[in-house]
Amino acid sequence: MDIENKEEQQVEESGYEDVCFVCHRPESKAGKMIHLTKDICICSECMQKTMDMMSKGNVDYSKMDFSKMPNISMINLSDLQNMIPKRQKVKRKAAEEKKEAKKSLDIRAIPAPHKIKESLDEYVIGQEKAKKIISVAVYNHYKRVAAGAQADDIEIEKSNMLMIGPTGSGKTYLVKTLARLLDVPLAIADATSLTEAGYIGDDIESVLSKLLAAADNDVEKAERGIVFIDEIDKIAKKKNTNQRDVSGESVQQGMLKLLEGAELEVPVGANSKNAMVPLETINTKNILFICGGAFPDLQNIIKSRLNKSSSIGFRADLKDKYDHDKNLLRKVTVEDIRNFGMIPEFIGRLPIIFTLDALDEEMMVQVLKEPKNAILKQYQKLLALDEVKLTFTDDALMAIAKKAMEKDTGARALRAIIEEFMMDIMYEIPKDDNIGQVTITEDYIEHRGGPVITMRGVPALGMQG
Repeated sequence: MDIENKEEQQVEESGYEDVCFVCHRPESKAGKMIHLTKDICICSECMQKTMDMMSKGNVDYSKMDFSKMPNISMINLSDLQNMIPKRQKVKRKAAEEKKEAKKSLDIRAIPAPHKIKESLDEYVIGQEKAKKIISVAVYNHYKRVAAGAQADDIEIEKSNMLMIGPTGSGKTYLVKTLARLLDVPLAIADATSLTEAGYIGDDIESVLSKLLAAADNDVEKAERGIVFIDEIDKIAKKKNTNQRDVSGESVQQGMLKLLEGAELEVPVGANSKNAMVPLETINTKNILFICGGAFPDLQNIIKSRLNKSSSIGFRADLKDKYDHDKNLLRKVTVEDIRNFGMIPEFIGRLPIIFTLDALDEEMMVQVLKEPKNAILKQYQKLLALDEVKLTFTDDALMAIAKKAMEKDTGARALRAIIEEFMMDIMYEIPKDDNIGQVTITEDYIEHRGGPVITMRGVPALGMQG
């Protein structure tokens, strides 16, 4: 009895509850568990079913000689214990904790839209319209969650979002910054790995499994989190195919209930449901879903729609009028997204649609030096640990931005370019303790010379490139 009391006390202190090895129900739903080993337990209902099956059988196990069956061995529970996933237990929430959690989200504590945007401005360069839209949508969403318990005839619908923007424009970074500012669980999933249930790949519920893991298996906390599904354009409806579309239209249809709000059985600590993984019920009613994608061929669809007005005559639009418009995505309509391959039911559950602009050279320079955790600031801090000051000339910054624009991968290109010319500097600087300052010039970026090295108490010298 003392051993059982100690085990119960340990479970209470850990904050997790046991899960039945057979039916995967947690102790709060299935009742008191019977422990077979330290980590393997079974609920009384499953134990009773097992005993009933054995009692109804006509086989006399006492007369069977297992020694004559070389391929059959008795089950070793210690071996079975090693097969159990590490996340076999589900977070326990006491009744008082649940009440506190429901009261914890106060409308007055939610930052106003202008406050959210001001915080985003410190990390994300440009994209003023996108930041304003996402700030208002998030504010309205969490007001809806906070006011959900109030009895009212008016029910506010979810403000799920669809974010369209070229690669490297800051879609994922925007959502990451937003979740960090609001201090809510964030799950970032990739739509390319999702498939229809029963096929190789991740089930749609795996998106919620990541959110549950981000909330430390706390269901109450996860039900107020944010899910960002990237590469959403990759599940567009396939055109001209005779095969079953298991990663396209069927995934969109499977996500409809997920986006709208429903109770789903979610595997804990796994990407798919199987016999070894416990299941937990999550209500997606208050989970904010943000979908993002580059939609690479969408510009051609927009262009063809806009060019329909071109004809012969003085007032006709030129066919190539929109060929060099880098922000053509701003003119996107719901009809364009549907023609791209997204089904109407899916688009309807993402009522807020906005676009992000492609970065130009000036924005690239700003990305380099202005955000709180800008790339240049990171390298300056690294060299400051060696007591060396790192500076960049304006011409050098413009040269880096031009090189990044040529790669056409947005802000992602900046890191690769800087890594290339900083490698030699990071390697050579620790060799000499007398170096006090390094200045990166345009000549060094263009491979026409070296950086300017300033020794401690000595005039500046040019480093051989």
